[in-house]
Parts: sequence; structure tokens; C-alpha cells
Amino acid sequence: MIEVENLTKRYGNFVAIDKLNFTVDTGEILGFLGLNAAGKTTTMRVLTCYFPTTEGTARVCGYDVFGESIKVREKIGYMPERVPLYNNMSVQEYLDFIADIKKVDMSKKADRLDYVYSRCGLLDVKGNLIKNLSKGYRQRVGLAQALIHDPEVLILDEPTSGLDPRQIKEVRDLIKGFKGERTIILSTHILSEVSQVCTRVIIINQGKLIAIDTPENLSNRFDKMRGYREISVKVREKNKDDVVKVLRSVKGVNEVTIEQDCGSSGEYKLKSDVKDEILESISSLVTEKKWGLLSISPVHLSLEDVFLKLTEGQKDKPVASKEKEGEDK
Repeated sequence: MIEVENLTKRYGNFVAIDKLNFTVDTGEILGFLGLNAAGKTTTMRVLTCYFPTTEGTARVCGYDVFGESIKVREKIGYMPERVPLYNNMSVQEYLDFIADIKKVDMSKKADRLDYVYSRCGLLDVKGNLIKNLSKGYRQRVGLAQALIHDPEVLILDEPTSGLDPRQIKEVRDLIKGFKGERTIILSTHILSEVSQVCTRVIIINQGKLIAIDTPENLSNRFDKMRGYREISVKVREKNKDDVVKVLRSVKGVNEVTIEQDCGSSGEYKLKSDVKDEILESISSLVTEKKWGLLSISPVHLSLEDVFLKLTEGQKDKPVASKEKEGEDK
């Protein structure tokens, strides 16, 4: 669906994106992560035909973004971080206007408008002026304008930026609803959002691709890299010292700490060798001691932990000027 090969964009001596290579499959939701000035927005603007590149190629739905940009624009719905809305228009007037700009067939226009009103939760506010809408509803209008021409691909740049927790959940649920239906690239700083919504994740740093995989596989990879894994064990037993002593005796367990003391039960965190399969050994030992095993599970690094480790030592870069704002994110 989307193919990117050796994509490079330079501004003088500054390299915004540096030989990016990745693909996005049909129906996939791909999370796009990076610090400020990592190259996320530049990549999105190349894929949406707003910027030419210095080197490399990119194809969307089989069309070259440079040589066949009109075809690519027909296939893509783009929601920038700051959606250009007209405050003195009503929602209905604005989306009708956008439908005309995007050359939606007149025979399908009414149906497309009804679709985006319903899908984006705008039925109750379509007669309202945009300037009177909350930030959450303005983001919904931004998503609606990206959907109006029924694109196969959605490219969403920080769609939940500036929203409160309830609004974030509402927009997130909208995006999740497109899984399998449309191909989506989602740029966001909310890493929990990526874990919940995206099938795969790309992490870029200083314009270079440094990781691409599922959130789960990235976490597992770092478990192996750090040389140990953590296990959480909850046991019903009052004598915590006995539990710690017994758990430490298990082959492969290097460290045991009491995470939570609940009186008659406790939660323990174990550090173990990655290669040793010890969950069964722990379960058997706890059963043998006639303690109540409440739960046992591996503790994987969160996507946030993985992201911080991959970008360790790097800081968000300030935007140099208004002219460059957004170009080197």
C-alpha cells in the first residue's frame, strides 16, 4: 500500500530525513514516533505530496508521490496537526466546501457528507459555527475533512494534540474503528495511544529509522538486550521473608523484591535470566508450599520505556523559525 525507499530530505546542510525505508500494509495502522525535529512531519508531508525529496522514492497505492502526485492526493486523506479550519463557516458549510475542493462526485456528495457526520460524531453540531466548537469537535471536523473523498489511506499528524482525556479516548476510538478498513499512518506523542491503536511502530531519531516492529516485539527485544527479564508474582502468604527466601532459591532467579505488602498476601518482583523458563518452576514451588498463587506473569518494558532507551541522550530540538515550523519535526 505504501512503499518508502531511501527517502532523504535536506535543507542545505541539515538532513531532516535520512534514507528512510519502510512499508505499510493494506489495512494496517502504523504508529510513527520520534522526538521533536526527528523528521516525522517532514516524512508525512513528503508522502502527501507537499514536499519534494532530495533523494529516494515513495509510492502510495502504486503511484509515485513525485511523478503521479494528483493520483496520490486522490488516495490520501491528510489531517495535519493544525487543521486549517474556517471559523466563520458552519461545520456543514466547511465540509461541503472541502467536498467541492476534493472533487467529490456530485452524485455521491450527499452520501459522503452523511457518512462523515455520522462516523465522526458531528450530526449534533453540523449547523454550528466552527469558531464555537470545542477543541475535541474541531479535531473531529479535521478528521472528517480527511475522510470526505473516501481515501484508501489516512495520514494523521498528532490527531489528539491538546485534547482532554475524554476527547482523546473519543478520537482514539474513531481511529481504531478504521483498522482493516483503511491504511493509516499515525504520528503521536501519546505512547499509550500507539500501544492501544497501532499494529506496528516506527521510531525515527535525527531523521534515521532506528526501529520498526510491533509494540510487543520491541518490548521483547529489549528484554533480551538488557540481559534479564522481570516477573511479577502474587502469593497469599503472611510470612513475606519465607516467600522471598523460597523464590530466591529457584534456579535462574537473581533478585527478589517485595513490591506490595497486603498483609495476608504480597506482590513480588523477580529478576531472572532471560533464557531460563522458570514460570512453571515458580508455580510448582508455590503450590508445593501450599501458598495461594494469585498471579504470575512476565513484566515487559512499556513502549514508553523502549522509546526512551532508543532515543537516550537526545533532546527535543526547538524550531528555529516560523518559516521552518513543522518542517523538521
